[in-house]
Parts: sequence; structure tokens; C-alpha cells
Amino acid sequence: MASVSKAPRSVDRKLPKKRKVRAVAKEVVSAPLSAQADSMAWKEQLQVSWPIIGWLALLHGGALFAPWTFSWSGLAIVVFMHWLCGSIGICLGYHRLLTHDGFRVPEWLRRSVTLVGTLAGEGGPLSWTANHRKHHAFSDREGDPHSPKHGPWWSHLFWLGFETHDGDQEAYWRRWVPDLYRDPFLRLTEKLFLPINLGVSVLLTAAGYWVGGTSLAISWLVWGVCLRMVLVLHTTWFVNSASHMWGYKNYDAKDDSRNLWWVALIAYGEGWHNNHHAHPRLAQHGHRWWEVDTTYWVIRGLKAMGLVTDLVDLESQQAKAAEHRARRESVPAPAALKTEAEAVELSSK
Repeated sequence: MASVSKAPRSVDRKLPKKRKVRAVAKEVVSAPLSAQADSMAWKEQLQVSWPIIGWLALLHGGALFAPWTFSWSGLAIVVFMHWLCGSIGICLGYHRLLTHDGFRVPEWLRRSVTLVGTLAGEGGPLSWTANHRKHHAFSDREGDPHSPKHGPWWSHLFWLGFETHDGDQEAYWRRWVPDLYRDPFLRLTEKLFLPINLGVSVLLTAAGYWVGGTSLAISWLVWGVCLRMVLVLHTTWFVNSASHMWGYKNYDAKDDSRNLWWVALIAYGEGWHNNHHAHPRLAQHGHRWWEVDTTYWVIRGLKAMGLVTDLVDLESQQAKAAEHRARRESVPAPAALKTEAEAVELSSK
């Protein structure tokens, strides 16, 4: 299907030093030929990740107690934290900011949304972004960590039970997120993923006890931690699975990515997945007027507050394309040669 806009394709060119991070991110996501060895051997390198299996089993087991621990305040925490951790932490922070560098924010805000993303329970920032860049590099081909071509349940859940690296986690990060790996804060946050989540869980449980005693403490633990994380996890996983199986395409993205409306609604705009795979750098995932992208609305709001700069969206890319065309058209054409002798003289030089 023809594209809905004239968002320009990325152009390979040397960038000034302040753009180096973006150049690295673009180079990694573009899957250079040197990475093809990774794509052919990934099945043989699978190793069971028992810590991740244990973490997911603990969360899902705790969520099973939700019917017996309901409270209205617990439900309110789920709704708010689902948006905060899912939209702000994962969609805005981990995905559009860290992985694709679709905009810039002050360092304090960058660190804040990274910490919020950690509370989603989906892993540290380095692991998450490395897996996602690898997904873009080999989307729906051998080497894709979570393609539905290996089964819908594999893309939705089972892939998480195996390591995506060959045993050397730091080498994996240096390969896929060299720009992010150089940030000491991101390395520290990666290491403290479990303590951060356990600490916040204890604080939330203690707050529930202080407000309403033991019953509310348990309710806030089950609903505010376990159920909330499970819902955020499956929301993200539907992008990996459902949005590569069902829906429509605005672009020929050379993979099976689709735009799926109901995933876009529950995942705060991430379900417009074909749009995203066609133009990964764009912080704007909804490209048609009906494609609601609430995470992009937040980004635009932050931009209006002066907290977002260098925003990459359809508007900015179209403006750059128009500027490029105007600059090209303003260059005068070379004057016509007056005589055939001049033409011969120039051709001989």
C-alpha cells in the first residue's frame, strides 16, 4: 500500500559529534551485513534463563490472588501505574527515547523516565533496548528474538524464557547498544533492576498498611505490583505478537508488522506497528488522523513545555524535506555552453 505521507527516508551521511548517538542507533538498527552470522546461529545459542522464568512466574502467581484482594484504591493504583509505567516508562522512555532517539529531553527527565520504565518489570534499560534493536535488525527473519514465525506464543511470551545473547551479556550490550552502554547511569540501573522493583514493592505495601491495615497492604501488593506488572507485560507483548499477525499496512516495511487498532489503544499508540517499522526514528507512531497515539500526545505536551527538543515526527521530517527541496531549487543551473568549442575544451580537461 502506498505510504500515507512523504516522510523522507533516512539518509546515510556524516553527522556532527552531537549527533553521534543517533548515528550509532541508526547503524545498529539497520542490520549491517557483519551481523548476519548472529541471525543464522541464534537457535543453537538458546540458553534457558531461569531468573527471568522465576520472575515472571512470581508475578503471574501473585496476580492470581487479585479476585480475593480487590479494593477500589488498588484498582486506581493499577490504572494509574499501568499508564505511568506502560506509556511513560516503556513507550516513551525505553522505546522512543532510548532505543530510537526520536527526541531529546534534559538529563534529569531522561533518568526519571528510565527509572519509571524499570518499574514496568520488563527488564533493565540495556537489555530491553538491545533486544528491541536486534528485533528491528532481523524483523521476522532468522535472528529476530520474538517473531510470530516461530509461533504466536513464542513471540508473545516463551522467548523471554531464553537468553538472547550467547552467554556474554556485556558483549551483547556493546554490540547492540554501544551508545547506551557508555552511560554509567544506565549500567547502574540495569544492575539494580531487581532491588529497585523490590524496594518500590515494599514501600507500596507499607503505604497500604499505613492507610488501611493488613488487608489493604495485601491488596496494594497484589494489585499495585503483581497484577499491574502482568497487565503491562502482556500489553507490551501484544505488540510483539498480535501486531505482527493481524491488522493493516500503511507501508511496505519488508516484514510482517501490522497496524492493529486494539493494541494501539491498550499500548498507548504502540500498536501502529507497521508505521513504526517503516519509520523507526519517528516518535510519532500514528500516521493517519484516526490512529490515536497517546504517548505522542505526551511528547508533544512536553515539547510545548520546552522539555523536548530535536523531535523527529512527520511534521519535522516533512519540513526538512521541503527545506532540502527549496535549497536544491535555489542553486542556479550551470550556464549553457556558448559554443561547441567550449564543450570540447571542457570535456578534454
